[in-house]
Amino acid sequence: MSINFDEHYNRRNTNSLKWDQFKDRIRAKYNVVDSDDILPMWVADMDFAIPTVITDAIKNRLDHPIFGYSYVSDSCKEAIQRWFEKHHNWTIDTKTILFHQGVVPAIATIVETFTKPGDKICISTPVYPAFFNIPQALKREVIACDLVLNHNAYEYDFNALEEAFKTGVKVYILCSPHNPGGVAWSKEDLEHLVQLCIKYDVLLLSDEIHADIVFNGYKHIPTLTVKDADKAKIVTCIAPTKTFNIAGIHAAFMVVPDDQLRLKLNQNLQAHGLGELNLLAAAAVEAAYEKGEEWLNNMIQYISNNMDYVVDELNKVEGISVTKPNASYLIWIDYRETGLSEDDMMQRLLVKGRLAIEPGTKYGEAGRGFLRINVACPLETVKDGVARFKKALS
Repeated sequence: MSINFDEHYNRRNTNSLKWDQFKDRIRAKYNVVDSDDILPMWVADMDFAIPTVITDAIKNRLDHPIFGYSYVSDSCKEAIQRWFEKHHNWTIDTKTILFHQGVVPAIATIVETFTKPGDKICISTPVYPAFFNIPQALKREVIACDLVLNHNAYEYDFNALEEAFKTGVKVYILCSPHNPGGVAWSKEDLEHLVQLCIKYDVLLLSDEIHADIVFNGYKHIPTLTVKDADKAKIVTCIAPTKTFNIAGIHAAFMVVPDDQLRLKLNQNLQAHGLGELNLLAAAAVEAAYEKGEEWLNNMIQYISNNMDYVVDELNKVEGISVTKPNASYLIWIDYRETGLSEDDMMQRLLVKGRLAIEPGTKYGEAGRGFLRINVACPLETVKDGVARFKKALS
């Protein structure tokens, strides 16, 4: 497989959320009208070409001229099963897999299935915005229990989390690995979390979309593999979309070993006419998990090098503190020592630096004083982004 992560692709005018639609967002929120030369390094998709094995699989299916009703083949499910056995030492029974169009809509389905309006959903902030936006849109009460920052790494305050659970929480949404903090949670952390969920009869929704992008020295541990996971109510959400840069394909799945939980979720999916992948998504998923390993290994090493560069360069900037994450291609930047407000920082970045990255409060109030930058792009783009960041603060 020929892999060149240094190659640049022009994504402007391709209906790209990252490269095209961001202009409307910053115009509305920050009143930045002239944005053609702003470099977007915000939303979590890559500027790398996807593995050719996926492109080839889609092309191969396109060669057949009929696109009638379809279902996900056993070979696709078995490719998923083999991938997680090999990469995460996790044996998934294929009958426990329920397909969905994405992890975010899957979260909505899970919340809708197992709670009712007014019920409490607990999250640990800062965290991916859908964790609070989706439950709030479904009229659930969101209980935020902040993570603790210790030596530039987030940790759980399990005493505070237990106090939150005591208030009658129905569902806890876990981000593992963590977005935006990049933590690959330890076995001990996950076991402690599972025990709390068992004790207080809380359903544990584990979003593991970043599971495959973990750096040397760290390991992703699937929640369903830890001690007593079989005694807890757990639904794990996974997708190949982050791993292989195929978010536009719309493919994800839930792993639900508990028969009763799976039955209820399946009933909800059927009630909404959901539950299968389209035939091109199924082809992409099977090819990714069957043949995408070489691409992924090379991508992780490339991203790791990008991160080393960003961490080294940004830590030279007065008031900025950056630590390399355990996982994902996202870096969480601490700018609290600059004394700048979030609005001031975003204006500097957008107007002076011409750089679009994410403000920390997008991930909850606990994210104030932080920024999230995406480094899944060619090194020259990363260097450009770092230069723009420095210019913004010069």
